[in-house]
Amino acid sequence: MATALIGFAALLALCFLGFRVGFATLIVGFVGFATQRGWEASFAMVGQQIFHDSMNYNLSVIPLFILMGVLIVHARISQDLYDAAYAALGKFRGGLALATVLAAGGFSAVCGSTLATAATMAKVAMPPMRNYNYSNRLASGTIAAGGTLGIMIPPSVPLVIYGIIAEQDIGLLFIAGILPGLLLVTLFLICVGWVVRRDPTAAPPAPPLEPERKKEAVRGTMPVLVLFLVVLGGIYSGAFTATEAAGIGSFGAAVIAVLRGHMRSLSEWKDCLVEATTTTATIFLVLLGAIVFSQFINLSGMPYDLLDMVDEWQLSPFGLVIFVCIIAILMGMVFEAIGILVLLVPVFLPALTINGIDMIWFGILIVLVSEIGLITPPIGMNVFVVKSVLPEVPLGKIFRGVVPYIFALVIGLVLVIAIPPIATLLPGLMR
Repeated sequence: MATALIGFAALLALCFLGFRVGFATLIVGFVGFATQRGWEASFAMVGQQIFHDSMNYNLSVIPLFILMGVLIVHARISQDLYDAAYAALGKFRGGLALATVLAAGGFSAVCGSTLATAATMAKVAMPPMRNYNYSNRLASGTIAAGGTLGIMIPPSVPLVIYGIIAEQDIGLLFIAGILPGLLLVTLFLICVGWVVRRDPTAAPPAPPLEPERKKEAVRGTMPVLVLFLVVLGGIYSGAFTATEAAGIGSFGAAVIAVLRGHMRSLSEWKDCLVEATTTTATIFLVLLGAIVFSQFINLSGMPYDLLDMVDEWQLSPFGLVIFVCIIAILMGMVFEAIGILVLLVPVFLPALTINGIDMIWFGILIVLVSEIGLITPPIGMNVFVVKSVLPEVPLGKIFRGVVPYIFALVIGLVLVIAIPPIATLLPGLMR
């Protein structure tokens, strides 16, 4: 246990020194393994693990869904989603903020990236909210929080990574994320209503969309809705696997982009493919580095020491889940979502499995906890993404703006813990 804790301390130190998580985990895992088994064994282990795991067919779902998301971004569908959401909710107080939440949820359903959702919604939603004198705190906070929906509403890259690490069916995880995703959208909408009720000046009234623009926006969102239903409907019905769904989704996104007048030149395809490749490489670096690090952690005996600790403390399965969630929330203040998954799940996987925890349900919990970390200081990745797109908005205002949504996420976490069928009902119907 002591050796593993030293390894985690070294990992944190490297991250604070500016090393990327992937490189930090790779270095600490390599050096830590070498101290236990020697340098030659460590070189062999790193080479074998990276080669073996990079050949894992299930990993192909990641670049395909990333490509699907990039194509949807390049299709410029976000404005139609936002206007369609405003057409539905604009009559309510705070309609522009409500539309931001709904549009973020819709964009997440075909994008799968929290950072892309936050950045895109900042560009689309902030100008109209600024034009109608919405408070910067409400506007920026809603955008940053809405972006977190990207890792819960399928397709979700973190759910894919969790499925690979925990050896769970990715299709079941996607289906399990639907109801929690809708729950979070509802809680965020309630949040906006609560903020506006407390401070009506934060969201002055805005005029409704013109009827022609409403029709145009609704028509523009139809292809995205069809694509979402095809991808998830195919998985749910068993017509195709998650990997096949990712391929179909990427093809469908490309067709939508071309029909909307984009992706018709080689330069556009080059930009799109380079972006997708860069994002994939970044995720794979984190994933493969964490696999090396987990080999060191397993060698240190930490997972089995944790099993003994659970027995000694007489933790119930419920108590163990709460304990892991607390650690994940603390890690979320430093690491981003994928970092939490690849570092935490392998360590506690044996204890969770032996205690009979439903790993599909737990996957939804750990991703929900990761969402909290995305808007929680000091890191708050989504907050910094919104800040980079909106440099004129003070960072402190964005962090204050996300506070109500942090409480909403905590309420969502409590509800999923207290009522497991929120996450397990739909997967249970497929089994």
